[in-house]
Amino acid sequence: MTYEELFGQIQKKRSFLCVGLDTDLAKIPAHLLLEEDPVFAFNRAIVDATLPFAVAYKPNLAFYEVMGAAGWESLKKTVAYIRSQSADMFVIADAKRGDIGNTSEMYARTFFEQLTVDAVTLSPYMGKDTVMPFLQFEDKWAVLLALTSNPSATDFQYFEDKNGQLLYEKVLQASREWASSHQLMYVVGATRAQELSKVREIVPGHFLLVPGVGAQGGSLEAVARYGMNNHCGLLVNSSRGILYASSGTDFAQKAAEAASVLQQEMARLLSARGLITRPQ
Repeated sequence: MTYEELFGQIQKKRSFLCVGLDTDLAKIPAHLLLEEDPVFAFNRAIVDATLPFAVAYKPNLAFYEVMGAAGWESLKKTVAYIRSQSADMFVIADAKRGDIGNTSEMYARTFFEQLTVDAVTLSPYMGKDTVMPFLQFEDKWAVLLALTSNPSATDFQYFEDKNGQLLYEKVLQASREWASSHQLMYVVGATRAQELSKVREIVPGHFLLVPGVGAQGGSLEAVARYGMNNHCGLLVNSSRGILYASSGTDFAQKAAEAASVLQQEMARLLSARGLITRPQ
């Protein structure tokens, strides 16, 4: 998916919601455990319920890999189902890979040729060699960890060099030379919302994948205030707040309601920025 196509979907759906498919077998409703593939059954229902409100889905690979080959099969079926329901949906593999050479090339082929996602999250710690194999695929994206929302992010990401530059700022500044805003995105946690202003000084045109709204305490309004650009430039992820809005047989309905609330707020924020028109 191209930059323009992604922005077009944001305008069409009046939303920049990314639904995180962090599907935990221990948390899904008990009645689904009778299904042949409980994880896929849960994901399919969540996708059906949230499709009108989302522009992206982000399966977290750890929740599938922990189940071995069966989990990978559930993941492949989930991605294929999303594609069958909406060819224009942006799909991110939240894999956080970070290797070099042939290994990185194989990871890129796995996600873009076998799983056919649009983007992959990557750790840039090993530098340009980690990212370049992913940038060889047309209309595919590398999503680099820049400033995360976890408490121990300060252990390394705020390390200051002799010139006063923080490590996360160096990641942004150096990596923007590797590819354009049409291939690179950055992960910036919602709980660091005020620092989005600094991020925007360095990467004004790039999309930012923003986790941490909702269950982790991030403010959607603050994220939009400090991080939105003239093409929206945001994909705000919500996982637990949507997936586990209910543990009963009404889980899909409650997921739809939670997604709708976020979408309505996003529409208001997009309208306030002049990126969409108000409904008549």
